[in-house]
Amino acid sequence: MIKAVLFDLDGTLLDTSEGIKHSVRHTISVMGYNQLPEETILKFVGPPIQNSLMTFCGVDSEEAQRGANVFRDFYKSNALFEAELYDGIIELLKSLRNKGIKIGVATYKREDYAIDLLKHFGIDKFCDVIHGADNENRLSKADIIELCIKEIGEDKKDIVLVGDTVHDAKGAETAHIDFIAALWGFGFKSKTDSINSNCLCVADSALDIMIMLNNDILSLMSTK
Repeated sequence: MIKAVLFDLDGTLLDTSEGIKHSVRHTISVMGYNQLPEETILKFVGPPIQNSLMTFCGVDSEEAQRGANVFRDFYKSNALFEAELYDGIIELLKSLRNKGIKIGVATYKREDYAIDLLKHFGIDKFCDVIHGADNENRLSKADIIELCIKEIGEDKKDIVLVGDTVHDAKGAETAHIDFIAALWGFGFKSKTDSINSNCLCVADSALDIMIMLNNDILSLMSTK
């Protein structure tokens, strides 16, 4: 049965797109990069900022780290709290708590920023564990998930990750835990986008996950 649920942050618990886009535009301006269209800037939400700068701005890893420092300094001071809770998230977390299910957050966002953000929106009080990225982007998503698993103290077969992107799905698969695809975030847009070997189910909203829990569907599916 499910004893612990880990959540991605950006695009799963919170819509952080405005603050991230604001910070990306600032970084591009300060670093002198070519301006990017809005649809490309939105792709910076979720993955490590260094990876996005290399992919979309054509810079090397050393330059990407300098850009990441600019991004993070501005983001922390000016745009961190430009975010919104997704509908039903607090109710879902309360429901999990009432069922005695442990809760964790495994995010690519730098860990200290994630903790500040979760505190600001009152999510931290539901969490047994919070882990995020290091400043130099040494940790993979699977590494971050593994840190949460170790600290949360439950068997992997009893843990599931909820996330909105392929990075989350692959991280869960590498860490050998099950996955629930969230369609309300920035990545997956349809059920076919998110299906892989460890995907238990697809949720259109936080309410869907609450209904699944109330009907014990997750407990049944986790015995596969």
